[in-house]
Amino acid sequence: NCFAFVIGRNNEIQRFSDDGEPQGTAGKPILEVLINGNIHNTLIVVTRYFGGTLLGTGGLVRAYSGATKEGIANSSIITKEQGKKFVVDTDYNGVGKLQYIAANMQITIMDTQYTDKVIMILIVPLDKCEELKKKIVEATAGKAEINDDEEIYFAMLDGEPVIF
Repeated sequence: NCFAFVIGRNNEIQRFSDDGEPQGTAGKPILEVLINGNIHNTLIVVTRYFGGTLLGTGGLVRAYSGATKEGIANSSIITKEQGKKFVVDTDYNGVGKLQYIAANMQITIMDTQYTDKVIMILIVPLDKCEELKKKIVEATAGKAEINDDEEIYFAMLDGEPVIF
């Protein structure tokens, strides 16, 4: 079980293990695929069942880097962002305005609940929080209640938000 991992936005922490394979023939090729692919905060483990001396050192390097590339090709790569979960309470007159603002700012609406009022849950990147608050207050003439206390990490996967 040979592995490599890269942690940090600028690859601050990097480690690999050849786990008994000849030095530099397993973990290092895995690590190089991660670094060359600009993939962070990821661990890849490759388990070899066959090969031994039949592959030779060049064959081992190709096998481990090839398995790593194949694994990445069959994975979903996401970009995790820091943000806030906005819970906005408004009346029915404010719904269309909030939807319009969210669409223009490319902000994801997670859920909308319709009762005697409307509760909209939005996932907002940190750099858009203040601007969104201002626009909501202006659009609803200050009638909307905004709760933005919950900080989150999120990513978009196949057009859907994933919250961590």
